[in-house]
Parts: sequence; C-alpha cells; structure tokens
Amino acid sequence: MGHIISLTAADTHHFAAYEAGDPKSKHALVVVQEIFGLTAHIKAVCDELATHHGYHVIAPALFDRVERDAVLPYNETGMKKGLDLRSKIEPEDLLADVTACAHALNHHGHNKVGILGFCWGGLIAWQAATRTRDFAAAVSWYGGGIAQYSHEEAHCPVQLHFGGEDTHIPHTDIQTIRENQPDVEIFVYDDAGHGFGCPDRPSFNKDARDLAHERTMSFFASHL
Repeated sequence: MGHIISLTAADTHHFAAYEAGDPKSKHALVVVQEIFGLTAHIKAVCDELATHHGYHVIAPALFDRVERDAVLPYNETGMKKGLDLRSKIEPEDLLADVTACAHALNHHGHNKVGILGFCWGGLIAWQAATRTRDFAAAVSWYGGGIAQYSHEEAHCPVQLHFGGEDTHIPHTDIQTIRENQPDVEIFVYDDAGHGFGCPDRPSFNKDARDLAHERTMSFFASHL
C-alpha cells in the first residue's frame, strides 16, 4: 500500500500526494484524480498499478491549491463542490503540480514518466501532453472538455477512452477530437457511462473498465 508524501511545485506551492510502488521500479506514472479529490478509489488505482504492474506511482492532491485534504462523495453534492473548487484553480497551476510529480519520479531515476487521468484528470492528462514535455505517454479516461483543446499538438503518444453512454461528454465532442487528432488512439465503450472505471460510482461497468485497463497497460508498456 502507498503513503502520503509532500511535494513542492515550481511556484513554491506545497501539496500532498499519494505515492505507491518501489522507487526502483522500471516504469513510473503520475495518476490524476477525478473531480472528487484524492479518493480511496484513486489511491486503489495507484496501489493496483504498483502491486500488479510494477509501477512507481504518484498522485497529486490537486485541491490542495484551494482546500487541503478535500475528498468529496460520489454524488451530486460532491460533484457541485468539486466543480466549485476546480473553478478556483488555474490550469497552469494544475500543470505545475503534475509536473512536480513527474520531476519527483525523474529524481528517482525514471527517465520516462507516463500520465494517467480520470474525469477532470483526463483533461489534465491531455493538457500535460500538449502543454509540457515532461511526459513520455498520456492516457485519459472520460476526460471532459478535451474537444475544446483538441487543436493543440501533443508532444507524446496519447490514448483516450470514452463511454458511449456518457451524458457529460457528447458524441460530437469525440468526433471533433477524432477529426482534429487523427493519429490519437480513441476507444469508445458502447454500454459505458461517465466514470465507468470507478467501482464506487453507480456507472461502474466492469467489462468496459477491464478492457480499458488492458489497453492502457499495453499502451504504457509500448511507450515507457
């Protein structure tokens, strides 16, 4: 199991992060939270990547920018508060936090670091791929808002996963991404909704989650 560490971004912001896995592991990943914070689910994802796949993983507590230790419930109340907290954080600050995680992994000798984001974190993973050069590969699961930035050029290979029944991300958005990014690998899971990879959410779809996980692991194995 992992543990909480403290990191410092380039702007001197101190934030908590969850670290899992052996620093001497061959591969490294930054895992980026949903709109609900550094939840037990995100920690479990890190633990699985470390225990079953041998990754050294760090997941930043992004809400520390505005509220320390904010972990929200998977319901409408939690979603509303998460959106409010997100609105108070500049995108550049989010990138500073995930970049600080990448640099911490670099410090342990990992020359190539991947980034894996879920929900809000899925958009951040896309922006980390297009706006920084700190990552060797990026994967996004149901990242809302990517279409708006899909004209931006990625500096590393990217893989995107969406639910075909996702009411938060229109099919037109996915089509826009396809048109603007013909070289980006995109998977759509027909019977899956938003958050299909999280067992703590009503939308959890085990078949879609397992297939997306398999594809994600294969993608990182090829690029890290």
